[in-house]
Amino acid sequence: MGSIKKPRKKYSPPSHPWQRLRIGEERPLTKEYGLQTKKEIWKARYILKTFKNSAKKLIASTTKQGGLENKQLIDRLKKYGMATDETKPAEILNLTLNDIMNRRLQTVVFRNNLARTIKQARQFIIHGHIFVDGRKITVPSYMVLKGEEDKVMFDTASSLASNTHPERATVEMKEEDVKRKAEAKKKKEEKKQGRLKNNTMRRRPRNEKRTTN
Repeated sequence: MGSIKKPRKKYSPPSHPWQRLRIGEERPLTKEYGLQTKKEIWKARYILKTFKNSAKKLIASTTKQGGLENKQLIDRLKKYGMATDETKPAEILNLTLNDIMNRRLQTVVFRNNLARTIKQARQFIIHGHIFVDGRKITVPSYMVLKGEEDKVMFDTASSLASNTHPERATVEMKEEDVKRKAEAKKKKEEKKQGRLKNNTMRRRPRNEKRTTN
């Protein structure tokens, strides 16, 4: 059973610390999901491995117990929006690490436009500004259920709960700022192209001789 003082690890560390292929795969994930350490990737990979190992055992199972375990696995994945009633064990093997990372609270907060950046979403969670279904969650790696996505919000006692807060205003205006910058960039490019065109027309060909009156 193990000791209470020494809880089991919730991830499997890599067999070797320096593996070019693994490091190359983890680097973009760390940046995309705003992770602090590689352990967060290893935890997500461990969860994915658990799901796939269970599916592999159930693919060849034809017993009544196997059918019951299959239903339990599908129901569990349905809670996270990673399966449906028609999903079969073989289809669970198609799940990727991104499917697990997208269920993290940090990712959901950012995609719900409650933070400007993925790292700011992590900051809000750790500082206790985020509630999930009425509960304060301070763990960025918390796996958000499908039914909890619309219940992720700011603490009503937090200053960030106000729409007039500078950070909230920035988030709400983010799309407008992006459009405004895109239009300004487009006008700048058009102006630059027009200037280059005018300069080309004004140039005198090298072989053209000057005419004197």
